[in-house]
Amino acid sequence: MTLTDLVAPNAVIPALKVNNKKQALQELAARAAELTGQSEREILEILLQREKLGSTAVGNGVAIPHGKLPKLGRLFGLFARLERGIDFEALDSQPVDLVFLLLAPEAAGADHLKALARVARLLRDSDIARKLRESRDADAIYAVLSMPPTGAAA
Repeated sequence: MTLTDLVAPNAVIPALKVNNKKQALQELAARAAELTGQSEREILEILLQREKLGSTAVGNGVAIPHGKLPKLGRLFGLFARLERGIDFEALDSQPVDLVFLLLAPEAAGADHLKALARVARLLRDSDIARKLRESRDADAIYAVLSMPPTGAAA
């Protein structure tokens, strides 16, 4: 499974302008609400609650904010390349510029964790992260997200 199973072409933001973590989460929640028909406030609350447990920044400029929504029909992903890196309270203290939002139905169970692991694995691939940073438009970013991780067996 590639990330394009989670992200539709219209769920890619090639140059999101934000100044901080909260603003990034607000923008992502607004876009996710638009695309899923879910409540923007509910999405934002779930993301903020998750961040209170600990930052979803996984290092190397990557963050994977995520949460579960009761009325969501299926796993939903949204990818944003930030125009410039922001402080996301990452363990490695690196600014974050690649953000993958993952929302799951409340009953998703293991599928949610598998999707989260897949996103983390792909975005930790330095080659893929570099290509995402170099891509300037949504189509180019979507093409990179369609690639299997280099370490994956075909």
